Amino acid sequence: MASRTGIVKWFNAEKGYGFISCDEGDDVFAHHSQIKENGPEKDLHEGESVTFDIQDGEKGPMATNIQKL
Repeated sequence: MASRTGIVKWFNAEKGYGFISCDEGDDVFAHHSQIKENGPEKDLHEGESVTFDIQDGEKGPMATNIQKL
């Protein structure tokens, strides 16, 4: 599956999830366990650019392999 790019729409670090606005127009669920970041800061910030893959989750599309640009 090809990586996609998008912008973090919002992310709640306390709850560990948020949404990414995909460049193709859809919003995709993002969970902190899918952020590929070294170190303790596995969070995202509103407006941050990311690349990610998409897979079908229990409640719809979910971002996987999230990497900050």
